Amino acid sequence: MHIKWNALAQTAGLSFGITVAVVAVFALGILALSRREAAAGAARDGGAAGAAGGGKLALAGAYTCFALCGAVVLYGLSLIAGK
Repeated sequence: MHIKWNALAQTAGLSFGITVAVVAVFALGILALSRREAAAGAARDGGAAGAAGGGKLALAGAYTCFALCGAVVLYGLSLIAGK
């Protein structure tokens, strides 16, 4: 039996990198949701009028981040399931 160590290392490195990237994008989505909540709280307290617009932008960013994470997960499942 011959093990291709280079291919194994490349696969491990790529999977680690993609995992870190997905976790970082998910964390950015959570951050965007918390910024939206902060903007909504500022708007309720009579803060700046632009807080509502910032909340909508943060919500759109959060949805984008979560959609990207979902797409990566679905792509991985399609690779595992095969044809």
